[in-house]
Amino acid sequence: MTAQSREPLKTRRPVDRPRRGVMKMLAAGIVTGAADDDPSAIGTYASAGARYGLAFLWIAPVLLPMMYVVVYLSAKIGQVYGKGLFACIRDQFPRWLLLPLVTLAFAGNIIEAAADLGGIGAALNLLVPIPVPLIVVGAAAIIFALQYFGSYMLIRRVFRWLALILFAYVAAAVMARPDPIAVLRATFIPALGIDAQSLSLIVACIGTSLSAYIYTWQSNQEVEEQIALGRRRLWQRKGATASEMKRTSRDVLTGMIFSNLILYFILLATGITLHAAGRTEIETAADAAAALEPIAGQAAKFLFAAGVVGVGFLAVPVMTTGAAYDVVQGLGRAGSLHDAPQDNRLFYAIIAAVTVLAVAMNFLGFNPMKALVWSGIVQGFSVPPLLLLMMLLTNRPAVVGARTNGRWTNLLGWTTTGVTFLCALSLAASWLL
Repeated sequence: MTAQSREPLKTRRPVDRPRRGVMKMLAAGIVTGAADDDPSAIGTYASAGARYGLAFLWIAPVLLPMMYVVVYLSAKIGQVYGKGLFACIRDQFPRWLLLPLVTLAFAGNIIEAAADLGGIGAALNLLVPIPVPLIVVGAAAIIFALQYFGSYMLIRRVFRWLALILFAYVAAAVMARPDPIAVLRATFIPALGIDAQSLSLIVACIGTSLSAYIYTWQSNQEVEEQIALGRRRLWQRKGATASEMKRTSRDVLTGMIFSNLILYFILLATGITLHAAGRTEIETAADAAAALEPIAGQAAKFLFAAGVVGVGFLAVPVMTTGAAYDVVQGLGRAGSLHDAPQDNRLFYAIIAAVTVLAVAMNFLGFNPMKALVWSGIVQGFSVPPLLLLMMLLTNRPAVVGARTNGRWTNLLGWTTTGVTFLCALSLAASWLL
């Protein structure tokens, strides 16, 4: 542990962030919830719905509290400790533990970014007759240019409203007229075998809903927000008022509820339309887009492509930047989106390298829709160890001072940790047996 990590937590200013009205908070939550469902999530949920129909609906209410607790814990670390997740891990744990975790998170971000770029390419290929890898190159170049010459906030302003197109799955599910009793039964009564295929999709859903890149991003965005308010020194960022933590909890819960609703209705829409029609495999983007036909008809592919592009352009920069945060913090260096590229060449060089590697993976010949599911599985194996460390960190007074986890947060957090470990180990065992 460094001398800096032993610096006592100070209660910073008594001034909270500006209050937001209820409608503004809900609007922000809707956008955040929609944007959290990246192309990997869409592909995974669509594959699960097509394969198992209504039998997979139960996973949505199970995942909701898990989604909330992981994002809240990550936000707490950044908000109270004043540093990002991997900077905190570097301060609090030995180097032999840090290196494999950074490597695992870094690799997971590259793989998911590659899958999401492939998803963007596959979706746009529905509209333009250009090979998917070439579309990927163009999309990645635009995303990196926006990051390098603009900012992530610019990307959010441009693309976040496209993410709301995902709510078309709600209308598509309703217009398909499912049996309400069957839907309720499937939502609250799990009816799924524990075989390798179903376990793969369960782990993929966990991985894409609780992705490790979310941990890194959320903790660092709390830091970035404080830097934007002028708190550039560590002691200025440490600590948080009770009202700030309550507001963070409320904002996270709002966003995760909307994200979970999208998850649920993608499962429902694909289960009612694709599975019921005997189309149990998602091989192409056209297969996934077909679930929107009840609402859009022949225009379903346009609606699907716009939604995937919107969430993809929001998610890929999060993953590439998240990888840069992981590496620079693992090295004990600083990195911020508030830094100009010429002032932090290492940070932006890592973003560029991750983007190039993610693009290169799309030239290996993988089916882009299948890759979306496999990237979720990879993330599913990285979730448990990072979540375990977050639980330990958020219960250390040296990290969060008096803001250690309460009884219910610990119950929910440790349960989530145990469930994710159990699912990942069960899947690994099914592959070996």
